[in-house]
Amino acid sequence: MAKAEKRRATARRDREHWKQEPDDHDYPAAHDYLNLLLGGADADRVVKMLEDATIVHRKAKDLLRASRLPLLSEEDPEVKKDLRKVRTGERLSPVLLVRGALDSDVPMTVADGYHRICASYHLDEDADIPCRVADPPSGRPAAGPRPAGSRGGKAPVGARQAGGGPEGA
Repeated sequence: MAKAEKRRATARRDREHWKQEPDDHDYPAAHDYLNLLLGGADADRVVKMLEDATIVHRKAKDLLRASRLPLLSEEDPEVKKDLRKVRTGERLSPVLLVRGALDSDVPMTVADGYHRICASYHLDEDADIPCRVADPPSGRPAAGPRPAGSRGGKAPVGARQAGGGPEGA
């Protein structure tokens, strides 16, 4: 298969495994996680910004780099579940993100969708993932705990994001 033809097939497949809008339960999950990092009023504001944000598309590999989160293995239960959904034709919900701050070395926060990003990376690291992105409240970076070894480079495979369980998926 020619490169251009393969790229078109990959792009078509990637578009077909993503929904156009986040699921309704994604916002409360993002709020629960952000409330741990920001507190109630700020978490409320950021979630409202996420609800109002337009969908943008970013590559799986870039989302992992910007968040400084490790790629979870295909054997991670939540990643495995998302890969199974894609293989059966079920579409994944777009991810919800809070912008980091390069000048203060604060990575992007994945408010909801970490496992979906990892699943998509396993399918195609150049896959375009639909995202909603919000700025942190009052221009403050949304800082949170990071896995050991994640500063400035790749974190060890298997390390987990705080809140990266099902409610942060």
